[in-house]
Amino acid sequence: MAFQVGDKVIYPNHGLGVIQQIETKTIMGTTCGFYQLRMANETTVLVPVDNVDGVGLRRAVNDDEINKLFSLLGDGKIDSHQNWKGRFKDNSDRMRTGSIYDVVEVLKSLTFLAKSKSLSFREKRMLDRAKFLVVSEISEVMGQKAVAIEKQVEEALERCFAQKARSAARAKAAKATRAAKATPAPAPARAAAPARRAAR
Repeated sequence: MAFQVGDKVIYPNHGLGVIQQIETKTIMGTTCGFYQLRMANETTVLVPVDNVDGVGLRRAVNDDEINKLFSLLGDGKIDSHQNWKGRFKDNSDRMRTGSIYDVVEVLKSLTFLAKSKSLSFREKRMLDRAKFLVVSEISEVMGQKAVAIEKQVEEALERCFAQKARSAARAKAAKATRAAKATPAPAPARAAAPARRAAR
């Protein structure tokens, strides 16, 4: 994927940057091109042109994708792992893909988990990072302040959790109904036989 000077791009796990220039450098006898990115925190990062796919560098989402992102944030579907190691590995893999949609899934699952239990230090840091990446990209694309976007993201997450709770309640009610239908009705009690008269 080729980029031009001025393009807004996402560097996985680091966030949004702008391509300031495309330069050529010779390192250890090898000459190659580099994209020079200015990140949101004003740091500068060099990404080899030939390794764009390897690091997952991509263009920022466009206006049309913003609605899709908010729909995903509030759709009530949350991946949850009971096993900490499995959950952390899956979420770490998603964060490395560079896909904003994968980061949204991490944000949903960890925010939902944090409502019921304390997150480990590493998961808390991952949650904060996921939230920052989602808010900063949407904020930049929409041209709105991060505080306003963060509020919209939190409202979408609340819709997501409310919808999940409703779905869980419906599933529980349906299960109870099936269980009631499967339970055989008790046999009617037999009438007691009349007592015999004692012989005189």
